[in-house]
Amino acid sequence: MLGKLLSVFVLGMVGLWEGIPLGFVLGLPPFLTGLTSAIGSTVATLLAMLLGEQIRARLAAKRAKGGPPRDRLIDRIWRRYGIVGFGLLAPCLIGAPAGVALGLFLRVPPGRLLFWLITGIGLWAVILTGAGVYGSEGIRRLIAH
Repeated sequence: MLGKLLSVFVLGMVGLWEGIPLGFVLGLPPFLTGLTSAIGSTVATLLAMLLGEQIRARLAAKRAKGGPPRDRLIDRIWRRYGIVGFGLLAPCLIGAPAGVALGLFLRVPPGRLLFWLITGIGLWAVILTGAGVYGSEGIRRLIAH
């Protein structure tokens, strides 16, 4: 069980989209799957915040070359919805650690950035875990009939 939880935690550090499905594949209970993946994502976000200035400098260099299209989507979200929208959507769209880098690049105050990103991690962990539970239950019902 510990090995499974550690695997979900580590993949959760990469992103919720990776950690939560792994938990279901490994047969972990949904609550543990969502919680462990969310904790992994939060730890990665905190680490990214600690390395913030180095990450921001790299992102600025990349951006000078013309960043990928997803960066432009995040820019539109930032302009339209501000820190709240950015923090709630970044964990799902680009991952919370990348959200830290981009948020710091946009000069968002670190405390507010961290609050909204962690809130977004929690929100998306619940949504994705719920989708996994109800999606897999629907598949089981189809197979049973």
